[in-house]
Amino acid sequence: METGVILALIVIAAVTAFLGSIVAAARAERRRVREEEKDWEDIVAEAGYLYDRTQNIFYTALGAWQRNFGYSRLYDEAAAPMSLIIDCEPIYFSYKGKNWLIELWKGQYGMCTGCEVGVYNTESEKLYYFDGFNYTLYNCASDEDHLEMSLALIKNGKTLFTRKDRHWWLTGFILGEFSEPSELVMDLTIRMKDPGMLRAFTESLRELGYTDENMRVSGDLVGIWFSTPRSEQPYTRTELISRLSQMKNKYLCDKYREMTVGTRDMDEAIAAVRQKAPELYEAIIKEIGRPARLFTETKLMPN
Repeated sequence: METGVILALIVIAAVTAFLGSIVAAARAERRRVREEEKDWEDIVAEAGYLYDRTQNIFYTALGAWQRNFGYSRLYDEAAAPMSLIIDCEPIYFSYKGKNWLIELWKGQYGMCTGCEVGVYNTESEKLYYFDGFNYTLYNCASDEDHLEMSLALIKNGKTLFTRKDRHWWLTGFILGEFSEPSELVMDLTIRMKDPGMLRAFTESLRELGYTDENMRVSGDLVGIWFSTPRSEQPYTRTELISRLSQMKNKYLCDKYREMTVGTRDMDEAIAAVRQKAPELYEAIIKEIGRPARLFTETKLMPN
């Protein structure tokens, strides 16, 4: 091949690469602008959460994408290293040919104080155990298995918020509120499907150590006063990890409060953080409730 042709090809390749980089940069800039122009509530909705302006809390949407991931004890083990310092109370029972898991959580979710109740089950009879560790992957409850639930999250005797819905994952999170899990109590009520489910669920609660002092039954309703967990907590929630994570969580909460002094609502608060501390804004958008990476980075065994 003649030298001139080779040089021409090199020039064309270089120009093509240069133009490609310009196009890529332009597209990236357009994406950045679109993200900046996008309403924060739309971004939060894409993460699976909605905002209650009356109570100033975030909560899980019924059709949240997390519904596709199910639940396993491995998620609980991954929580503390991701700065989710939360009490866990998994309640396992069998009912009408399915293995069920109703799990309760409360504590500090990064920059949020919050609580959750999740309803899961599986028709698979194969349960995975290792040294007493149940890491079965449960499916999020189908529409027909959603349960009517109501809860109140109480901190040092003061009610922070209430939630009520027929759901598979009833939640609530307060941005910028810092708490130790021991300061929190969740007062929860769940309506069971029938006497058989009521019996199976309450038997499991009593096996965990719940008594009439912290469990109440009225008709098909079961009330639970969730303060100190009876279940063995995740191995990863060590004293060192908890202390370091909570130091970070408190720092971020304090920084958020400092940035939002004088704001009248969440719109102004988010705008102030977005302008003054973009990195904190990114953390808020990505880390409300359970961060996406908890689900996407946790490797689970298939059912």
